[in-house]
Amino acid sequence: MTNSTLHNPHLEGKPFFWKAGSVGVLLSHGYTATAAEVRLLAERLHEKGYTVAAPLLAGHGTKAADLNKVTWRDWVASAEESYAQLTAHCERVFVGGESMGGLVALHLASQHPEAAGVLLYAPAIQLIMTPLDKIKVYAGSLFISEVERASLDVSDKWQGYPNLPLKGVIQLLQFQNALRPRLPQIHQPVLVFQGRKDLTVHPSAGDVILQGVSSRVKEHHWMEQSTHPILLDCELDAVTELTLRFMQSARG
Repeated sequence: MTNSTLHNPHLEGKPFFWKAGSVGVLLSHGYTATAAEVRLLAERLHEKGYTVAAPLLAGHGTKAADLNKVTWRDWVASAEESYAQLTAHCERVFVGGESMGGLVALHLASQHPEAAGVLLYAPAIQLIMTPLDKIKVYAGSLFISEVERASLDVSDKWQGYPNLPLKGVIQLLQFQNALRPRLPQIHQPVLVFQGRKDLTVHPSAGDVILQGVSSRVKEHHWMEQSTHPILLDCELDAVTELTLRFMQSARG
């Protein structure tokens, strides 16, 4: 991917589908990112024999303005295509995602009771935003296309739009609201990771999900040294091991 509108355009951020064994894993990236955000974990899982797929969600990987032209349903539709690929090849499929990709994974799990489990990395069901912050986003979107980020964690490994498209942020907020009532429909095993140094997702996000789902098997891990992009940060090896252990246990 060589798009100059992306931060780190040299990184490989295209969607992928890597065949291996009969158990599949779908990994969705977060808001403004690309598949590069989940690629490092995907490589590790593929090495262990898992078939792995990652979509490039609608409006991503091109230019920031494109994110102001899509809805959260378009993001889910992008992931549905990858899920269909995996189910055609695999006996069982886990759905997972980083940040907003975690919401995509939860939505898929609510629609597909046959999914084997849910893998959530800094799931963005609640952001560190005040009600006033949200009002500013809605009001600002009427006049401004996008705003600069205050900072970018793990900036050397992350690929995506350097700015935040505001109408897209509104879609993310609406996605959160649409997803919460669907949580009780989720019965699969759920694994949640949160970074202690995450300044994007609210600390209560994991509890919101685990208290909302109907799952019997639930795990919640805090990564003490990780920021928001957990799958690119310094504790990825530990995250990988815990993910592998969880999937093996969920497989019975």
